[in-house]
Amino acid sequence: MAAKSRTNPLQFIQQVRAEVAKVVWPTRREVILTTAMVFVMATITAIFFFFVDLIIRTGLQALLGMFG
Repeated sequence: MAAKSRTNPLQFIQQVRAEVAKVVWPTRREVILTTAMVFVMATITAIFFFFVDLIIRTGLQALLGMFG
């Protein structure tokens, strides 16, 4: 098994800062647009599952009503 080299805390902090500097942060407009899209997609998904549930519930009630 290979020995792991140890990094002292100062080197670690320098490495973290170097990596953070490489990150491409989204613009305010990108954040707003992607957030809006998440809300739109969540709403569409909720509406879809509402109707799926309604159809299944109506079908089951009709099916069980035939035997009741």
